[in-house]
Amino acid sequence: MQWLRSNKLRRIVRVGVMAIAAVLVLALLQIQLAATPAKARHYTELTFPPLPEIKLPEYTRFELDNGMVVYLLANRELPLVSGAAIIRTGDRFEPSDKVGLAAVLGAAMRTGGTKKHSGEELNQLLEQRAAEIETGIAATAGTAVFSSLTEDFSTVLGLFEEVLREPIFAPDKTELVKTQLRGAIARQNDEPEAIANREFQELIYGKDSPYARTPTYATVDRISRQEMQKFYQQYFSPNNVILGIAGDIDVPATRKLIEQKFGNWKPNPQGKIPPLPEASQKQSGDVFFVSQPQLTQSYITMGHLGGQLNSPDFPALDVLSGVLNGFGGRLFNEVRSRQGLAYDVRGSWSAQYDFPGVFVADAQTRSEATVPLIKSLFAEIDRLRNNAIAPAELAYAKDSVLNSFVFNFQDPSQTIARLMRYEYYDYPDDFIFRYQRGVEATTIKDVQRVAQKYLQPDKMVTLVVGNGDAIEPPLTSLGKKVVPVDISIPGSPS
Repeated sequence: MQWLRSNKLRRIVRVGVMAIAAVLVLALLQIQLAATPAKARHYTELTFPPLPEIKLPEYTRFELDNGMVVYLLANRELPLVSGAAIIRTGDRFEPSDKVGLAAVLGAAMRTGGTKKHSGEELNQLLEQRAAEIETGIAATAGTAVFSSLTEDFSTVLGLFEEVLREPIFAPDKTELVKTQLRGAIARQNDEPEAIANREFQELIYGKDSPYARTPTYATVDRISRQEMQKFYQQYFSPNNVILGIAGDIDVPATRKLIEQKFGNWKPNPQGKIPPLPEASQKQSGDVFFVSQPQLTQSYITMGHLGGQLNSPDFPALDVLSGVLNGFGGRLFNEVRSRQGLAYDVRGSWSAQYDFPGVFVADAQTRSEATVPLIKSLFAEIDRLRNNAIAPAELAYAKDSVLNSFVFNFQDPSQTIARLMRYEYYDYPDDFIFRYQRGVEATTIKDVQRVAQKYLQPDKMVTLVVGNGDAIEPPLTSLGKKVVPVDISIPGSPS
């Protein structure tokens, strides 16, 4: 009897296992059939649904009595909060004999501590909460950012307020930042790409331009704690600050918290923003050469002064950049793939918000291909100017631009940052949608029109960083003046 019951149990188990196996096999077959197309198709035959319409999420903007502008955007998906402040300043406003002042100040604001907490205490408080606060100053703006868990938001916002309002620029931390900056100066010629980028900016804007100048040992040595405090007091005022917070927040409660933290911050009536420095092209037409005998390849950068993002032609110029760039672009297909002249090549219209940017094309190639590559880049620019692009090129370029457009809105903090940036530079808050509509409306004629208007081969500055003995034919075969560029570091040990 026991044996019979055991056999029945085995049969039941075996039938059950076979049934489960059959279900699994059927499921696997369905998955395989679903994953295998009835007929393989070429990628050009694939179709995709249209991109969804992008809409700005609901946000709150208000202004404190002291002039500080605040943006708030709630997103309760994760227990995280992030924030950023844009400060109306920039290293373009630092004295010409103290270049590096803004960079040192931007770093020491955070590392140097506040009136209530030293830099080490800030580090400990933030690390205990897996939070972050960072500060810095670039060419056209200062920034301070924070991130925290929701439960620590009020505490971290309080520390953030201290860093913005009460930095003490501790002497030891300030000197440490200056030492780090001197180290960066000592290494500034280590990478050929960095050399090319720096020297190209100096050739376009001029070595003494606020948009191109770089720190030296002498300018760093002149930076004092008193100079930093003076610079801070002139620009770090609530009426020069735009604050944005996004994440797991209650908007009314957060507004009240901000009013408590920042409402009594007094504006500085003496803190006036100077007129923006002008930008104009200083060099034109020649070939400039940086000798680096140890290199086995050349780094080439060429271009001229460009325009600003608020130009009505910017959408068409961005489509023009799309024609040149990417795996389906002309530079990749012609210069790299068909002619085999470059390891890496690209070209784009790099506009700026409130001063002229540049049109720049750059590439890396073996030394002996340097001159043919430069000629090929000029040829592609001439072709864009003199011949209409193909409909397929226009479609590719517009699709590339518009498909990447959606990544501007991946999370709420991106949206807030964009709105803040537009207000900072006095752009309309729907600027990006105007830009989107401009790209959609761009035609073949528009691309050729802006190519003829804005691409100016006669003003093109060509910079080569490479081994002159290995460049054959020589750069002089381009039929232009070849100007050597001295990149020695002033004041460095011999």
